[in-house]
Amino acid sequence: MGATTERVTAAVLIIGDEILSGRTQDINLNAIAKYLGAHGVDMAEARVVGDIEEEIIAALDALRTRYDYVITTGGIGPTHDDITADCVAKAFGVKLYEHPDIIAMMQARWQGELNAARRRMARIPEGGSLVNNPVAGPPGFQIGNVFVLAGVPSIMRGMLEDVGHRLRSGAVVISRNVRVDGSGEGVIAEPLETVAKAHPTLSLGSYPFFGPEGYGSNLVIRGRDVVEVEATVVELVAALTAVGVAKITPDEPSAALG
Repeated sequence: MGATTERVTAAVLIIGDEILSGRTQDINLNAIAKYLGAHGVDMAEARVVGDIEEEIIAALDALRTRYDYVITTGGIGPTHDDITADCVAKAFGVKLYEHPDIIAMMQARWQGELNAARRRMARIPEGGSLVNNPVAGPPGFQIGNVFVLAGVPSIMRGMLEDVGHRLRSGAVVISRNVRVDGSGEGVIAEPLETVAKAHPTLSLGSYPFFGPEGYGSNLVIRGRDVVEVEATVVELVAALTAVGVAKITPDEPSAALG
């Protein structure tokens, strides 16, 4: 789909008791955020819910009405607790059906009649379309502004490649970093706030670091207007210098895109 100068937003809904229990560590959120950012889509919110039908539906309804897109991960396997497809169908008020293309794929893979557990993975909501899975197993699906992807990271990343071309992309965010060594946040807070207030359309944040080689902060400036971002870097360096910060290292503009 085409690009727009307006902000395009997305939310991620991570589904699974194993995430909430700590048994499984989620790494999908980071991959999705980077993928969306490269397509000019801002990840505006992320939620984690367990395998509870009413909670999944409530979260999905809240997110899909607030943001341009929602990406869900997890809960589309063959076991009884894989209920994402059921919940998505109920949220949209439609029925599930066995997609003939998925049935054909699975019959070719397993060479014969499919058992009930495997057939669960062939169900998508009426009105939905398939999201290609180039890695292993059945595809995901899209219905409305919701993309339903697998929870296994390698499979999820493969499915993502069939999502980008369906998105209404916004202008890609430009990011610049100003590294400050040897000064704590108590010193840099006031000049950072002053510059941030002067540029309300930009995002300015401080990310402190500590280690054997010393301490300091990475000050990150993000926005869609490259001219304003670059000008703000200059203003920030000047404001830090004015309060006595000595070691300031802005990154190179060419390394800051995306």
